[in-house]
Amino acid sequence: MRSIPDRVVVVHNSSPADPGRDGLYRPDELYDTTPYTATVDAVAYHWSLDDRSPEALLSRALHDEGIDEALGRWCHPRDLVGVMGGHAADRGSQGYADAARLGRLLGATHTVATGGGPGAMEAANLGASLADAGEAAVAEALGVLAAVPSFRPSVDDWVAAAWRAHGLVAERSPNLGVPTWYYGHEPPNIFATSIAKYFRNAQREAILLQVCDAGIVFLPGAGGTVQEIFQDACENYYAAADKVAPMVLVGERYWTETLPAWPLLTGLAKGRAMEEHVHLVDTVDEAAEVIGRPSGAGD
Repeated sequence: MRSIPDRVVVVHNSSPADPGRDGLYRPDELYDTTPYTATVDAVAYHWSLDDRSPEALLSRALHDEGIDEALGRWCHPRDLVGVMGGHAADRGSQGYADAARLGRLLGATHTVATGGGPGAMEAANLGASLADAGEAAVAEALGVLAAVPSFRPSVDDWVAAAWRAHGLVAERSPNLGVPTWYYGHEPPNIFATSIAKYFRNAQREAILLQVCDAGIVFLPGAGGTVQEIFQDACENYYAAADKVAPMVLVGERYWTETLPAWPLLTGLAKGRAMEEHVHLVDTVDEAAEVIGRPSGAGD
């Protein structure tokens, strides 16, 4: 266990999240019991809302620092590609199936990282975890999950369906979820084999984008996904030429008409080292192909 410096004299005894933690979470640690309201995940969320004492804030800061250190060790030998997208993609929908396919395609050559939540994030983690399984295994898992489309109204039913799908395959490919208790009303998905869960969302967002050194694919989403596009764009805007990572937006009509992020992104990129690394495609297969190209290859 990571040691806490001697100068720290107060540790919040009631903290449900260990301030001395030195490893990432496994899904069964966050979902350690039933019902969901009694789990470590749910209790930590409500504690973060209710207890704003200096001791609690210190405990949360120490916890997140430990997660940072553990994540750095976990990522070091891996080549990570991010998949960002909306939490609203229900199981059983085409968007969910597409995200699962993307996760599986990317997981064949990279380690996939997502925001660790429901919707497109869950689907991408599912697909990545089944990167070494056959298409039939993916289809079977999607069929099991479709019976409970959303975590609303029942997180317990949603998680139970996930565990049933999880049990269909014995071995899973390593992949990462990086959720936050700031959005604790959205439960983390169990298909990320390792989970770096933070209390502070700003820290979590910055770290999630930073570790995706092989690039990021942005599926249709709303406020959070748009934030991630331009936070990533800012990093690439100021990056040295050899540090720019690909950005791939999926859904031409969505990103040019529904939420027209693409014109602003290309305007920002014009004349910068990042210009040749921003891409707009219409399918997840095209997105996976772009990520798999050698650096600097054109459209």
